[in-house]
Amino acid sequence: MTRPQVVIIGSGFGGLFAAQALADAPVDVTLVSRTVSHLFQPLLYQVATGILSTGEIAPATRDILRKQANATVLLAEVNRINLASRVVVAEKLAKTIALKYDYLIVAAGAGQSYFGNDQFATFAPGMKTIDDALELRARIFGSLEMAELSEDAEERQRLLTFVIVGAGPTGVEMAGQIAELTQHTLRRSFRRIDTRDAKVLLLDGMDVVLPPFGAKLSAAAKTELERNGVEVRLGALVTDVDATGLEVKDKDGSTERIAASCKIWAAGVQASPLGRTLAEQSGAELDRAGRIMVNPDLTLPGHPEVFVVGDMISLDKLPGVAQVAIQGGRYAASKIRGELTGHPVTASFAYHDKGSMAVISRYGAVAKVGKLELSGFPAWFAWLFVHLIYVVGFKNRVTTLLHWLITFVGRARSERVTTEQQLVGRLAVKQLGEDFQPTIAGTLNPGKIKH
Repeated sequence: MTRPQVVIIGSGFGGLFAAQALADAPVDVTLVSRTVSHLFQPLLYQVATGILSTGEIAPATRDILRKQANATVLLAEVNRINLASRVVVAEKLAKTIALKYDYLIVAAGAGQSYFGNDQFATFAPGMKTIDDALELRARIFGSLEMAELSEDAEERQRLLTFVIVGAGPTGVEMAGQIAELTQHTLRRSFRRIDTRDAKVLLLDGMDVVLPPFGAKLSAAAKTELERNGVEVRLGALVTDVDATGLEVKDKDGSTERIAASCKIWAAGVQASPLGRTLAEQSGAELDRAGRIMVNPDLTLPGHPEVFVVGDMISLDKLPGVAQVAIQGGRYAASKIRGELTGHPVTASFAYHDKGSMAVISRYGAVAKVGKLELSGFPAWFAWLFVHLIYVVGFKNRVTTLLHWLITFVGRARSERVTTEQQLVGRLAVKQLGEDFQPTIAGTLNPGKIKH
């Protein structure tokens, strides 16, 4: 007798934790993802700034699930879902697969949002993937190297100006680490420039830093950023971005051009396009960020066999954080398990807020856990402990802790290798477009692809 088939889309927090929660359930699990790894996205900025290696925050999904006999991992990108026939269609390098399911968990996450100005991405990468982090690492360290070569004072200042757009946790953490790099870590590494002359700007259209943290912690975060040399400009809207800088409009209507070589976008998110696919077939509504409105039990309207979790859902104003995805994935798995074992879960999904944290500098952070608000070293220590728990694998926890000791105690950065491929790879792939996929497919599988 064929066991029920559960297809999970996405290997992030929601998808991985759902798969693990079904380890001893009477089902066969197929996890399909466009990447081969489980990405710990909250630590991407540490890859970009030379603290951690990619392997420490993105272990192979196959290794994580290797002991789970009922789980199969497939590398492919889902581009079609047919709710009526219960089929998921995915492709990778000109290879198409069709997966039939009895239950479907969609945990495809979200990408960067440029609020209708996608052309900005060419000059201001976001922070959502390993590719993004490696490209930004090349841009950050590359700007310093080019400044060392420059003989022109104006050009040198442009190369030493770093602009981060978005004062949420990612933007705040990135701004703090670039300031740490330029003010301390690298100040004796160059001979023709003084990295302490670098300018780090954090821009946001809102009036506060870290709005969800509340007024007290928001003010503490802004003070800590400025103490570490970050210029915080609030009420500033970015209206244009190009290769040499960006245009900013302030609340009073005045505009200013900021000359900057390295720009980083951390200002918004857009849910996976699969949300629109599901909405068109189920009749569910989408919000402005492309998130789909689900039932209280995370299922699609009219489709109790389809669960949507994580950054893709619009429900009770839940934040787009890892814990929502983790708890949602586990809840969806419990619903499936309960239905199959005769112990149905009737309660709606209830999110348990475990708090929010952002690290700003060495020993400086803010944390909000329920009514408890922490800043400074206590918040930093809490941040370190919590993030270490969720790093997957004992070896990764040990190496991550060692890297943190090197960075936070000695101010060194052990992951500073950059390549020209990291810098231009994303743009090259984009320019090659559709021709790129068949070319690589033909290389991996000669004779199968015809041009």
